[in-house]
Amino acid sequence: MMYMHYCRGCHRTHLLNGHKQFCPKCSEPLTELRISYMDYVNMDMEEREAFKERCADEQQLAELSTTYRMFKYSKWYKESLKNEHSERINAVNS
Repeated sequence: MMYMHYCRGCHRTHLLNGHKQFCPKCSEPLTELRISYMDYVNMDMEEREAFKERCADEQQLAELSTTYRMFKYSKWYKESLKNEHSERINAVNS
């Protein structure tokens, strides 16, 4: 499935498959947006630019974003927990 994302680093909106975490352009963290792909593509260029400007504002971005509700079950989340745990153990043992 395709999802709309916003990158604060390069100020771009991206249509990406799955619930991506990092920008393919600059590798900064992404924010997943609530807007559907069809709603986005039905915007004209002025509406898209206004939407992008709203995303650039932190308060408005919070209103436009969503959290993938199943993230705790995703492979990347489990791997990040495993890596954090390994790092803690290594820090304690050193």
